[in-house]
Amino acid sequence: MKAAEVLVKCLENEGVEYIFGIPGEENLDVMDALLDSKIKFITTRHEQGAAFMADVYGRLTGRAGVCLSTLGPGATNLVTGVADANMDHAPLVAIAGQAGTNRLHKESHQVLDLEDIFRPITKYTSRILTPNIIPEVVRKAFKVAQTEKTGATFIEFPENLAKMEIDELPLQVKHPHQPEPPQDRVEYAAELISEARHPLILAGNGVIRARAWKHLEDFATKLNIPVANTFMAKGVMPFRHPMTLGSAGLQSMDYVSCGFDRADLVICIGYDLVEYHPYLWHPTRDRKIIHIDASHAEVDQAYTVAAGVVGDIKHSLIRIGELATPYEGNLMRPLREALIKEMNHLSDDREFPVKPQKIIWDLRTAMDLEDIVICDVGAHKMWMARMFRCEHPNTCIISNGFASMGIAVPGAIAAKMLYPERSVVAVTGDAGFMMNSQEIETAMRYKVPIVILIWNDASYGLIEWKQMNEFGRKSNVEFTNPDFVKYAESFGARGYRINNTDDLLPTLREALDSGELCIIDCPVDYRENVKLTEKLGEMVCPV
Repeated sequence: MKAAEVLVKCLENEGVEYIFGIPGEENLDVMDALLDSKIKFITTRHEQGAAFMADVYGRLTGRAGVCLSTLGPGATNLVTGVADANMDHAPLVAIAGQAGTNRLHKESHQVLDLEDIFRPITKYTSRILTPNIIPEVVRKAFKVAQTEKTGATFIEFPENLAKMEIDELPLQVKHPHQPEPPQDRVEYAAELISEARHPLILAGNGVIRARAWKHLEDFATKLNIPVANTFMAKGVMPFRHPMTLGSAGLQSMDYVSCGFDRADLVICIGYDLVEYHPYLWHPTRDRKIIHIDASHAEVDQAYTVAAGVVGDIKHSLIRIGELATPYEGNLMRPLREALIKEMNHLSDDREFPVKPQKIIWDLRTAMDLEDIVICDVGAHKMWMARMFRCEHPNTCIISNGFASMGIAVPGAIAAKMLYPERSVVAVTGDAGFMMNSQEIETAMRYKVPIVILIWNDASYGLIEWKQMNEFGRKSNVEFTNPDFVKYAESFGARGYRINNTDDLLPTLREALDSGELCIIDCPVDYRENVKLTEKLGEMVCPV
């Protein structure tokens, strides 16, 4: 077989369903080989969109999503999405064509050292310099991407090697198992929990990656310990569960912050420092911390670990839970009650433009509990993370490691392709929407009926929020938007504009029931941003 055909066989061997990308001159042989493959190539309109699709695919499945580009500008267009996957610990394998090896040593048209470019934003990079190593390189790229901490890897494939005839077969796929946590660490962690007066759990995305959410729920229930989650771990505990405190991550004082202030022991489970700076929830550096994860703790002044339980998270929770004494207090319950009261406060609000709290209330009302929201980055992300209730993991996807704008629309396309039976909503600001709105054509072409809910404020709202908090005035954040209804219709999609707050809920229901791609332009009243900051700044902790 040609080397390009061997590459495709290796990808099939890894269980690849989709490759997201754009054809180019330097990947012609790979594109031709894919015509004879069961792998479906999804032709996108921008390489960044392809990378974000692979990113969300990896995060939802735990299997590496794959994106493909040509050399030079095609490859550099992948960078933001690849970096996002790596810092969010979503498994992803990026592949880029490259010029022939006969011109890599000199200044040459469109040639960049792609290994050097991708090395800082991936766990592993490789340039294929001889075709017979393709099976090893592909196997390693997937193994590294899918091993904790999961992340992105990169393969550079020169075009002249792709044409060469070789006699190689894919390597056998074996998935490594997580080791058992050491018994002495398990016992010491159980001892610290038993001695604690006010323990608190901080659950991170690692719990979801380990598929350990049921074990976490059992652990928290048995030991009567309240649970806060990071933005990237929404749904890891059902919000209806009495031990659930909601999301930690708003950089202002919040109800859950009071929990950290009162806690004498914080049990961090599957928590990555990239999700939420430790100095924000542990500024005093005087609390005991238990680190339960598949990987050793990162070094940080505010994250000094008393007990590190490293190994299979599921087994760690089971074994510690068997030894620890349940907590008998209910100190944190008022925090949960205060948050629920705030979530319900504006459920009947009729003012227009629509307040963020009302948008979230109506969205949650319109969607089934197992439907999926892909949230972009901006002011709306802070509101969604704080107030959108989740009962299941991976039903509200938020990027909060690299936290790149532009992920919602392509990410929603990938989610809907994975789960066609569920409704999928891209929740995005007008700024983030326009960064990858070209992928609407991709969704239309492949008949992927997502709903896009645009929070329209004609501004970079999160930056304006921060400017107003710090300086009392805004600077160069405003812009104009196209007519989003006409924009939707130009793609052949449905477009809706909310002109009255009462119209939002029925419009959401109509769009979700339509089976078509729908774009909803919803003006948002972001005066609530500063009001929230002022309220939290004046807050008296209810515990």
